[in-house]
Order: sequence, then structure tokens, then C-alpha cells
Amino acid sequence: MTEYSCQNKRTIYNIDEAIETPFDYSFFDYSMSFPLFDPTQLHLKPLHERQHDISKDVMISPDTVVAFEHPSLDILAQHIRHAQLQKRTTLWMLGAHVIRTGNAPNMIQLMKEGFVTHFALNGAGAIHDFELAMIGATTESVAKYISEGQFGLWKESGKINDAIKEGLHNNLGFGEAVGKMIDEENFPHKENSLLWNGYKYRVPVTVHVGIGCDIIHEHPNVDGAAIGTASYTDFLIYAHSIANLENGVFCNIGNAVIGPELFLKALSMARNVAHQNNKKISNFTAAVFDLLPLEGQNLLELPPKNDPRFYFRPWKLILAQTVANGGQAFYVAGEHKKTVPALTRKIRIS
Repeated sequence: MTEYSCQNKRTIYNIDEAIETPFDYSFFDYSMSFPLFDPTQLHLKPLHERQHDISKDVMISPDTVVAFEHPSLDILAQHIRHAQLQKRTTLWMLGAHVIRTGNAPNMIQLMKEGFVTHFALNGAGAIHDFELAMIGATTESVAKYISEGQFGLWKESGKINDAIKEGLHNNLGFGEAVGKMIDEENFPHKENSLLWNGYKYRVPVTVHVGIGCDIIHEHPNVDGAAIGTASYTDFLIYAHSIANLENGVFCNIGNAVIGPELFLKALSMARNVAHQNNKKISNFTAAVFDLLPLEGQNLLELPPKNDPRFYFRPWKLILAQTVANGGQAFYVAGEHKKTVPALTRKIRIS
């Protein structure tokens, strides 16, 4: 018999018997739902009272020459130009830090010139883009505001929730709905908004969220069903772009979890339909831009499971597994404020 002593109650439990005996749940009252937090009790402050860590001055002009070189950039630039000529998808999946470091002007230029046909953001990226368009600043100190119970609770940021709900009337996805609000309310700094430019030039800028992960989910005006519907619409727009990825280019820039997982599922869907039509999606270029040093590694061969790098999704899901039966894989290590402008310049001037 295996015994366990609970010192507080001075009781001896027979663990072997407990394992063999099913637990009796009959005393639970299943007619009662779990208690919910009431968000209407929250106190939201106006955004102008927030101390911002980033201003619009961080924006990097497409004409800026940055000191960054990598042998893969010339090849990627060539592949992106080739994809444009063949009218194939070039999709960039972005982490929020790519927006925070001022890369929007570079990406907007690539959008205008037709080099990138689809941008995808996580929820935080959309919020930073929205706030920069609205007030020319974004980003708060987590350390400061979480201690006050004020982190994320700023009135104007929650307007995104209203944009999503309004967009559902016209079956708009998350990104298009927010771009539409920026346009209709004529935000003063909209020229540097990826969401607004996508709305203006009819280029998909989709937003892919995890419910509860973003500050706007704290707000009393949030509608979880609306966010889910809008983000799922964006997922289907994203999958449609991936269906055109043969001879195209996919870049995952600073997105460690949602980006790789999203790509994996959408690619499986696209390949499923392609196979039914005797087509394939295997000859494409996949590139990851991140900080983890992987230089000199065989990107198509994963390390063993006892190596922590095995669980780095961008390598595992994008560079190894999805390109396993064709295509090419590239990895560029470096700061996003250098890598994105450097690639942009090579695409445009080569």
C-alpha cells in the first residue's frame, strides 16, 4: 500500500485504493454556472493620461539605409520580385514588435508597389498600429501599470472592439473593420498605419487573435463572439492567400507561436483542396526573421527533442516540416528595425 500523510489534517490516505475507486461527483450542482468577473466594474482612464514608451518618431523611411547585411536577403529579394511577376502570393506574418520598431513605412511601400500581397498581424500588432494612427504613440510600461491595476485599461484603445462589432454588419474581417474605422474617423497619423493602407489599397491585412491575450479583451465593450467571428473571417482570407503560395514567398517575422501555427493549418487546408484538383503547393520560399542564432544550421533538419531549439516553432513548423517536400528555407537573425528595412531596400532597388 502506498501511503500519503496530510500533515494539516493528520490523515493517512491509501493512494492505491483512491486510484482504483472512481471519484464521486454526485454532490456537485451542475445547474449552477461558474462565477464570472464583471468587467463593468472596471475603471478605464483616457489614453492621454498614459505614459507612452513609443512615439511615431520611431518610423523608419523606406529611403533609410541601415547597416545590415545577410547573404539570404539578396536571394529573398529576388524570389519576392519573381513571385510578383508570376502574380503569386507573398505573405508576411508579423509579430507586434515589428510594428513597434517603426517598420510600417517600409511595409506600406512594398504594399503599394505590389511586392507583398498580404500582411498578417497578431492582436497586439493591430493595437499598436491602431494607437499609432490615432494618437501617434503606443506602448505602456507593464511594470508601472500592472501594479496599479491599470494595464491595458484605456478608453480609446477599446474603440477597436466597436470597429469589430460594426464590421460584422458588412461581414468584414478584423483587419478590414479596423482599417475602415481609421479611414472613416480620419485618424491624424493614418499614413503610417498598415491597417489603413491595406483598407485603402485593397490589400489584405488580417488579424489573428487568441481571446484573452490582448488589452482590448479587458474592456467592458468587448464581444468575444464578434472577435472570434472577425478573426475567423481573417483566417479564411489568410488561407485563400496561402492557396496561391506555389512559386510564392512566405515570411514569418518575429512571430514565435501564432504565426507558425496559423501557417501550418492554412497550408494543410490549401494543400487538401489542391490535391483534389491534381495540383500541389510545395515549391515556395519560406523565411523566418528572428533573434535566435541559428546560423550554420541545416534548417531542414531539426535538432533532437532534448534540445530546447526543437520547440522553437518557426524553425520546426515553417522551415523544416512544411518545406520538407519541396521549396527553400531561409533564416535571418537580426533586429527587426534593421532586417526589414534592409530587405525592403534590396527588393526595391535590385
